[in-house]
Amino acid sequence: MFTEVLVGLVIGGLIFFLVQRRRNHVLKIEDGWWGAGAPPDGEEDVTIRPFKVKTSDEELEDLYSRIDQTRPVDSLEDSQFHYGFNSQYLQKVVSYWRNDFDWRRQVDKLNQYPHFKTKIEGIDIHYLHVKPKKVPEGTTAIPLIMVHGWPGSFYEFYGLIPLLTEPSDPDDLVFEVVCPSIPGYGFSEAPHKKGFDSVCAAHIFHKLMKRLGFQQFYAHGGDWGWLVTTNMAQLDPKSVKGLHVNFAPPSKPGLSVVLSIMLGRRFPKLFGFTDMDIQRLYPCMDKLVVETIKESGYMHIQATKPDTVGRGLNDSPVGLAAYILEKFSTWTDHDFRNLVDGGLTRKFSLDDLLTNIMIYWVSGCIIPSMRFYKENFGKGLDQPHSKIPVYVPTGFACFPNELMHTPKLWVKQKYHKLVTFTPMLRGGHFAAMEEPQLMAEDIQKFTKTVEKKKK
Repeated sequence: MFTEVLVGLVIGGLIFFLVQRRRNHVLKIEDGWWGAGAPPDGEEDVTIRPFKVKTSDEELEDLYSRIDQTRPVDSLEDSQFHYGFNSQYLQKVVSYWRNDFDWRRQVDKLNQYPHFKTKIEGIDIHYLHVKPKKVPEGTTAIPLIMVHGWPGSFYEFYGLIPLLTEPSDPDDLVFEVVCPSIPGYGFSEAPHKKGFDSVCAAHIFHKLMKRLGFQQFYAHGGDWGWLVTTNMAQLDPKSVKGLHVNFAPPSKPGLSVVLSIMLGRRFPKLFGFTDMDIQRLYPCMDKLVVETIKESGYMHIQATKPDTVGRGLNDSPVGLAAYILEKFSTWTDHDFRNLVDGGLTRKFSLDDLLTNIMIYWVSGCIIPSMRFYKENFGKGLDQPHSKIPVYVPTGFACFPNELMHTPKLWVKQKYHKLVTFTPMLRGGHFAAMEEPQLMAEDIQKFTKTVEKKKK
């Protein structure tokens, strides 16, 4: 009798422990107020207002005046992009920007999709809401929120959106797409208070989706968008039907990750490592340490004193272009550092690159966008979300030239319901902009898999 009672207590205690442990895996956050001053009395204004990107002669005259006043600096001989953006090539980019780039035409392109603003927790949130023109009979469009990162913007998704809302294959799913600007980026208002991190952004985007009438939806993200959408899945896993990401560095490396780094080169099959994994991870001192140091200087600045360098970038359009476009070179393919032109136009057009720059310039958002690093890293690397797994069905698109390579084993450590893991044929960090067709195909594959499992 005593033994039976003891066994019952042990089993009951174990079940209680597991239930409590599972409960703790939901991320918690309270409503915030990010507007200026104290929050007003009364209910929050939930009005949704149409928005259009606009420009003016005064805005362009100011831009041209600042470009004309730039002071060129000679690059070192034979330095290509190893010291940053090559000055000789920068002059060519600036000349095109000043004399040939048509911002008014690009504004029209930006406005081809419906833009809106709505106030959430005291700040204006800007977003695109693109509904499909046709939905096959007997089906409904699948809501999908797509979140950008730094130094990108909502414009990264302009090539991807029509592939999802108007797919050419009749067997493909049709999506209804929402693309918000992270607060402090693009045309979303910057937080006026300290502490606005990825979890706060995730909380606001949940409110946005509910305000738009979506109780359940899919989410996609890269760069900061990866973390924001991951936090969305952690905050309210019942609302996020599926999570698709193309960037997933280990937030809190566990024993399996450490062992795989130590032993994976000698015993690749033990850890499920592919030839690509071996190529991208070893020798690990070069690939994981030295390479990271080479490409993370900006992050140390932005995670500590973003306002200092940001002030200079906010005043100088040429400085802003150099600072941002260098990332679109090296983060697309690190071998582009060996090229005088940084390989910029091998994957992107100057019109698209400069349109992204102009979104930062006309909105004056470079400083608040950089502060997002300070707010996330300033709280330490041991935040609750870093310790909580994701139980939402997840798809991972593994692009070969991504900044940080993440083998399947590492992804599964965080994302416990990894439904698809796709080694992509080509592409780097700005994959949605660089390879929209490949990205659309993988989002389709992942979503179809999840939808079939739910039936």
